[in-house]
Amino acid sequence: MIELRPFASLGGANHGWLDAKHHFSFANYHDPARTNWGNLRVWNDDTIAPQSGFPPHPHRDMEIITYVREGAITHQDNLGNKGRTEAGDVQVMSAGTGIAHAEYNMEDVTTRIFQIWILPTRTGEKPSWGAKPFPKGDRAGQFVVLASGFANDDDALPIRTDARVVGATLKAGETAEYPLGRDRRGYLVPATGAIEIDGQRINARDGAAISEVDTITVTALEDSEIVLVDAA
Repeated sequence: MIELRPFASLGGANHGWLDAKHHFSFANYHDPARTNWGNLRVWNDDTIAPQSGFPPHPHRDMEIITYVREGAITHQDNLGNKGRTEAGDVQVMSAGTGIAHAEYNMEDVTTRIFQIWILPTRTGEKPSWGAKPFPKGDRAGQFVVLASGFANDDDALPIRTDARVVGATLKAGETAEYPLGRDRRGYLVPATGAIEIDGQRINARDGAAISEVDTITVTALEDSEIVLVDAA
């Protein structure tokens, strides 16, 4: 089953420095039909103006994954972590028992990110942060695990939940498969391009909520960059 959620149907708010679109209920946007997808709670499509960003604010008990689509984001937190994550790369913050952080676009160009929140399976642990470059060549023509709560995904950034975040870059005409499993839920968004799944076209920044399938088979209609959450 695939439920298409066109970009134009997403909730959102434009704050000037931040133009945010919400795949799920968030802040002042509430849609009772879009509150979560399994343990996936938030997928925000954020456009951040140059030299601006999110000032320090707290979180707890949430796995927060940031996928940078364009530009770069600079992270700072009260644990002393600081880092700059560039386009195509990923950072993970496990809020744990509590963390305060800021995310700034310190560049002279617009930054565009996917901000993904997944409910943790494990709670009561210390907060942590990490980032990792994932060169696009490593996921050319196939899905690669970017962040994972499963022990056998050694190369992925660790998250404290029963979920994976995977990415792929496909050239027009290429096909890639991801073994989801019928007891799992997938949420897929093309960052760029356009793809087809089971005859259904999914354009850039559209969401596709997928369930009750063994394998997701994606064919690129255009050169595409894809992000998928495999959720419990």
